[in-house]
Amino acid sequence: MTRFDKFFGLKVITLSAALSMTAGLALAGDNNVSTGQILDALKPKPATRGLSAGPQADPAMQAKESTFLNTVRNRSTRSLSTGEREQIAELAATKPKIDLEIQFDYNSADIAKTSVPSVQALGKALSDPALKGSTFVVAGHTDATGGEEYNQGLSERRADTIKKYLVQNYGLNGTDLVTVGYGKTKLKDTANGADPINRRVQVVNMDTKTASK
Repeated sequence: MTRFDKFFGLKVITLSAALSMTAGLALAGDNNVSTGQILDALKPKPATRGLSAGPQADPAMQAKESTFLNTVRNRSTRSLSTGEREQIAELAATKPKIDLEIQFDYNSADIAKTSVPSVQALGKALSDPALKGSTFVVAGHTDATGGEEYNQGLSERRADTIKKYLVQNYGLNGTDLVTVGYGKTKLKDTANGADPINRRVQVVNMDTKTASK
């Protein structure tokens, strides 16, 4: 084997290894979810019936929740008070939900191209008959980098962006999508505030009436 052959062979091996590593990184960094995964997470649990079937929904509490949701429908995301945001979070804690690691362009509310598949999957899921009649909260969250006021505004703009995308591209009713921003106040990983996992959009199915049959 000539010196040229050895050199060429080494270059091919090096290039192949580099391509393999790049492919592995791309796969590892793919945080997009499927329509099926979103549907499974957001489908309401069947309502229980009878004394032996476990705890049942309180009609008075359901009515109270419905009344509150009606007060925040069609409201500007920025107009929600701190108390209203916290009340939404309290109600959402017991509802079917999913955290989507939707990335946005740096210091922007524009959806990053790598996250468009997740938003499209969300649109298909929320359009599915299985979720018909539900009200959804779209909550924006940031990481801990930056000031509170800036992050609050950024999280609100990002939630609004998702709502606008869903309404324009999937014909969803805007009144069924309640947007809220939490800035950096509800980190998913409190020990690592700058971790990208904190930059997310949480979608919550607030209306479980579709579970009753």
